[in-house]
Amino acid sequence: MGIDTERDIEANLQIGPTDAGMVRLFIEAGSMEIPMDFDPEEAEEIAEEILAAVQAARSARGKKRR
Repeated sequence: MGIDTERDIEANLQIGPTDAGMVRLFIEAGSMEIPMDFDPEEAEEIAEEILAAVQAARSARGKKRR
């Protein structure tokens, strides 16, 4: 299974700063909790990757509509 495989799983994502100066992505799915801490520079890289994926998704969606 890859990133493009659909799954029937619900999850909650929270993003915020920690008191230690890190950026935390907190994922909760059922009884599982996954805290992921990143320094601000890493978090910026992740944000850039998300924005690039948004642009690619919009481009792919635009091609399907034609």
